[in-house]
Amino acid sequence: MTAIPAEKLDKLIQRWESIQSELNKGVAQATRVQLSREFAELNPVVSTIQALRKAEAESSELEALLADPAADKELASMAREELAGLESRLTDLEQDLRVHLLPKDAADEKSAIMEVRAGTGGDEAALFAADLFRMYSRYAEEHGWKIEIISISENDLGGYKEIVVSISGKGVFARLKYESGVHRVQRVPATEASGRIHTSAATVAVLPEVEEIDLEIRPEDIRIDTMRAGGAGGQHVNKTDSAVRITHLPTGLIVVSAEKSQHQNRRLAMQVLRSRLYEQQRQKAADSRAAQRKGQIGSGDRSQRIRTYNFPQGRVTDHRIGLTLHKLDEVLEGTALDELIDALVTEHQASELAAMEEGGSA
Repeated sequence: MTAIPAEKLDKLIQRWESIQSELNKGVAQATRVQLSREFAELNPVVSTIQALRKAEAESSELEALLADPAADKELASMAREELAGLESRLTDLEQDLRVHLLPKDAADEKSAIMEVRAGTGGDEAALFAADLFRMYSRYAEEHGWKIEIISISENDLGGYKEIVVSISGKGVFARLKYESGVHRVQRVPATEASGRIHTSAATVAVLPEVEEIDLEIRPEDIRIDTMRAGGAGGQHVNKTDSAVRITHLPTGLIVVSAEKSQHQNRRLAMQVLRSRLYEQQRQKAADSRAAQRKGQIGSGDRSQRIRTYNFPQGRVTDHRIGLTLHKLDEVLEGTALDELIDALVTEHQASELAAMEEGGSA
């Protein structure tokens, strides 16, 4: 494992101290917000560096004691035990520091736009899409996030052909980005008389919610059409409101919002359009990185089958990391979803660390 250069760590501490000094002096509000954000990001890094250096100093003192031939035998024995524990702590602190120093995804702290669509399987796929949306709604509730429906299209059985929502809160995208892909369900549909197990699928796409300052859309690049809300999902729409359809002319992307007033629909549709364009840019960059190195997980490829929900066996399997939980009900309730997401985050960090080590030794 390549050692982290001391100069790099010194610079981080110096920057942290410099920000602290500036904040104490009093600065303009806009600058304060920016510095406070950077300070909060550096805090866990600096705390880990300080803890690591303290442990290293203690380790050096114990090694010096053990190297002293005149040292008391009982004291040396205690030092040997303490050193063994410290070595384990040093390894953990070094690992924590490496994780803290991994390049941050700029979108991680953002809210998200989530799109859930029924795939193969007809009505059963639409019912499964509704189950997935309920799972994410409960998960969002557990984390104190806010959900706002942008557009919805139901079938006659109460399933969702498609639902697009905004999920607002701190760090939403960091947790939910691993959900992008094809989710497969194996179960006996309520409409199946012979008791045969059917396999259906739904697609989930999670995009970072983008502010106007993050991505500028020129007025001449869009066409906005208004129309009477209706069609699929119309039973949930106030017929006096107008749906809004925005077409992004350079890319051909089309976004429709038909759940709110015309003014709100326009705002929500622009929100989704910005997120989709931003994701296109992110995907281009990700494809470029992926071409340089292999083994990335959670790439967000929407054609990738990522997870299977097997009802007869009460299990959920994430195919990216080969993890199976026999907790189907808890996962669908949103309470055990963190177990899957935590494992994906850990695996992603491990692959990033491996790539960083390879880059350092190249």
